[in-house]
Amino acid sequence: MESVQAIKQRFELIGNNPKFNRALEKAMQVAPTDISVLVTGESGVGKESIPKIIHSLSHRKHAKYIAVNCGAIPEGTIDSELFGHEKGAFTGATQTRSGYFEVADGGTIFLDEVGELPLTTQVRLLRVLENGEFLKVGSSQVQKTDVRIVAATNIHMFEAIKKEKFREDLYYRLSTVEINIPPLRERQGDIHLLFRKFASDFGQKYKMPTVRLSEEAIQLLLKHRWPGNIRQLRNIAEQISVLEENREISAVTLHSYLPNMASTNLPAIVNSKEKESDFSNEREILYKVLFDMKSDLNDLKKLTMELLKGDNSKKVQEENETLIRKIYGDEKEAVPTEETVTEVLSLPEPVVENMAPSRPQPVEDRYHFAEEIEEEETLSLQEKEIELIRKSLERNRGKRKAAAAELGISERTLYRKIKQYDL
Repeated sequence: MESVQAIKQRFELIGNNPKFNRALEKAMQVAPTDISVLVTGESGVGKESIPKIIHSLSHRKHAKYIAVNCGAIPEGTIDSELFGHEKGAFTGATQTRSGYFEVADGGTIFLDEVGELPLTTQVRLLRVLENGEFLKVGSSQVQKTDVRIVAATNIHMFEAIKKEKFREDLYYRLSTVEINIPPLRERQGDIHLLFRKFASDFGQKYKMPTVRLSEEAIQLLLKHRWPGNIRQLRNIAEQISVLEENREISAVTLHSYLPNMASTNLPAIVNSKEKESDFSNEREILYKVLFDMKSDLNDLKKLTMELLKGDNSKKVQEENETLIRKIYGDEKEAVPTEETVTEVLSLPEPVVENMAPSRPQPVEDRYHFAEEIEEEETLSLQEKEIELIRKSLERNRGKRKAAAAELGISERTLYRKIKQYDL
């Protein structure tokens, strides 16, 4: 087996980072087998080098190697591209066509951006991985193929599985061995080496002297976070090689090619995980506040009724201690005193009679006024919410995802409200 250094020279790879070296070692170890490999890493880190290494060191190296960018093929034609189609299978299919899996029989297929595959294509791919069988589009005849699959993605696969955009069984079938390529910001010692390599290549390509960085420019280069990774570094090296007349590049000159450096160098914590207990917008927060207020008001009315009907205020306080603390809190000054209870008990008897549900309530009864306002507002709020949901569903022809986006709530919240209101 070749050494890691020999592989780097053969495939023109630059870097001495331990994580990068470990990724190359894993690729060399799995190459002689037929194990499926999933290469992960951010966009622009050079994931396409790993499948080439695996293919060149395998027993399939004399067969075909095909690289397919799954994100660049339209959803309607990707099945035909991968598995082929029969004549007349769809509009424009004027002749039978062989797909990549048929053409690369005995070789290796590299599926780049595999996370962008449609769910229907994922089912077909899973069948190929399990038993090597596939069907052409428009055909009922099962065909066999002997293809090794190496896939790559820059998305977080577990998040895609959670959102039901990627099949969990396919993920575990593809990632028999997972190789992660570290981002450029974690390869501090390799950044300047890569820049020098790119600058030398572009100097030869455009027949110009190679650009060189000053010490301050090198430090500036190392401090940048490089969100575009190696691809971004290569582009900047090419721009400087072509545009700069002075071949000694200062920090000021380099800074002009890194316009957003100040903002990208700041640390940030982004939590995209939405908990079920969280509220996604102000409308739901308002609903919760109103419903909590309604519950507290009903508890307060219940306690007041008990005090008005009973003769023993201390007994009422003891029996409803939990309810009192829920309404007034744990602070001692917030709990009603005996004088307050005595004042409530001294209310005229007609008011107590008017509070009874079975008796007509006069307009001048302040408790009746408060109760009616609460009931009417709650009912109106619920009716308005139901009407909003219905209109949104009608405008979006029943598509819940679009309706949820229009209402400004999550799809899960919309589904729960549809079930609640039986829409």
